[in-house]
Amino acid sequence: MSDSTGAGLPPHARSRLAEIRSSGTWGSALTADEFAAVRSTGFEPVGQVLGAAVYNLGYRGGYGCPGGWGGGFFGGTFTTVSGDSWNTPTQTSGTGGWTSFGGQVQALYAARQAAIGRMTEECAILGGHGVVAVTLSIGAFPAGGLEFKAIGTAVRAPGAPPLRQPFSSDLTGQDFAKLMLAGWMPAGLAIGLSIGARHDDWSETYWGAGNAEVTGYTELVNATRHDARLQLAADVARLGATGVVVSVNQMRVHERECPAQDGRRDHIAEATTIGTAIVPFRSSRATRLPASLAILSLDPQRRQAARTQLDRQP
Repeated sequence: MSDSTGAGLPPHARSRLAEIRSSGTWGSALTADEFAAVRSTGFEPVGQVLGAAVYNLGYRGGYGCPGGWGGGFFGGTFTTVSGDSWNTPTQTSGTGGWTSFGGQVQALYAARQAAIGRMTEECAILGGHGVVAVTLSIGAFPAGGLEFKAIGTAVRAPGAPPLRQPFSSDLTGQDFAKLMLAGWMPAGLAIGLSIGARHDDWSETYWGAGNAEVTGYTELVNATRHDARLQLAADVARLGATGVVVSVNQMRVHERECPAQDGRRDHIAEATTIGTAIVPFRSSRATRLPASLAILSLDPQRRQAARTQLDRQP
């Protein structure tokens, strides 16, 4: 639950919000089209809000070889989504094995949530009901570590009671308006993160086989994407939403020197999925208008008057 007192914000952030409230003006990062779209739904901007967190990623996990004791390199057995079992050296952060990157993913998730939480707290202080057009970014901090930022425009519905938790959405102003008009409401930003690792097993990734699928790499990207989707679904459930509109679906693959075998490589896949979790606030099914009904008067004089009026029209 957001703290409308601002106790969880840095002092300079509280000072900035106090200036905004006393000035009687507001700012936003919305375009003119976005502003008009947001206003068409009955919401109005109350100010631009920001949440930031600088994290030092110390323990990241994944120090062992994913094909070692935590994987199938020594005969470990894993189960596929379909229920089939096979030996594989693929590890994902969601499995929590000692060779996985579970620690790094937990830190990345906590940093993003800290930035989003501070942004929505600023929204509550300004009297807003939610934040639209949110931009999430990650950058290197000059003194070391990574800076996670969440920036958006706080909006409110005049006359509506305050929410226990202001919503957040990375949808544009136009898409936010379309969502509202269709009977859906943002619940919050949902995030799914996963890092998968796989030892370069030459029996599966031998390039001399000609035109053939590299099954090891296929398994790596599929397992990592699947784990990210599971984390996203868990975040949607945490927000109490029924669905999610995905806006970011990224995959980055790189390699590193294997810590267990000299001259061999491990391949790392990082999947990031971000979207707006949504809930219905009314039936999204359009109300059907009653069919038109033709009525014929039985009065002959009235019918004659109607025909005369039609004949006089140019």
